[in-house]
Amino acid sequence: MDLGLKDRVYVVTGATRGLGRASAEALLAEGAKVLVTGREEKTVAEAVEALGPGAAGIAADNADPGTPARLIAEARSRFGGFDGILISVGGPAPGFAADNGDEQWSAAFDTVFLGAVRLARAAAETLGEGGVIGFVLSASVHEPIPGLTISNGLRPGLAGFAKSLANDLGPRGVRVVGLLPSRIDTDRVRSLDALSGDADAARAANEAAIPLRRYGTPEEFGRTAAFLLSPAASYLTGLMLPVDGGARSGF
Repeated sequence: MDLGLKDRVYVVTGATRGLGRASAEALLAEGAKVLVTGREEKTVAEAVEALGPGAAGIAADNADPGTPARLIAEARSRFGGFDGILISVGGPAPGFAADNGDEQWSAAFDTVFLGAVRLARAAAETLGEGGVIGFVLSASVHEPIPGLTISNGLRPGLAGFAKSLANDLGPRGVRVVGLLPSRIDTDRVRSLDALSGDADAARAANEAAIPLRRYGTPEEFGRTAAFLLSPAASYLTGLMLPVDGGARSGF
């Protein structure tokens, strides 16, 4: 299938590693141009070099109010257009309700929630028909994950915002989608498994609860993201798609 991504221009935040990186790789493989971001200039430069032709990068913090306009302007300057954005950020600090103080909640809100809202609003102001805004969220949108209280609090709110935005932008032909990863084999998930004190046992227990009996790969997630961001998914908007091997209990 031709996804129709050739020469389309996307911004992918948090793309120096993990799910953002895998999504950028998949978009580039289909012929898109991608502006990747991360907080550190060194890791952004390394990512751009590894991603190869069609990629450019800029160091940016999603919590900075000036970031959205800067990223869109940079995409237009580098590639001559702007067709969509995938908003991905690192997961907030783990912990149960009693573990996380105001400082951790505030930092996560600024980066995970308000930063994402600002990026989406800025994209919405400039995208035309066929444009798309994607959010990398979490399975915690539907089912709270033990030990990830901040994520459980913020991700569902972002999903609600994304759905509202999809309703608002639909008449203009601009789509809004969310991806809900669960156990994808990234550094973040491996670090969460390690918090149990026995990473191998934690992984085995988690895999046993997944119908496909394994963790997903970043490449599998990236291909799903590329499809949802592509013109091939032109009639999909307002949906929150689990990428979880069937782990969600509901349907």
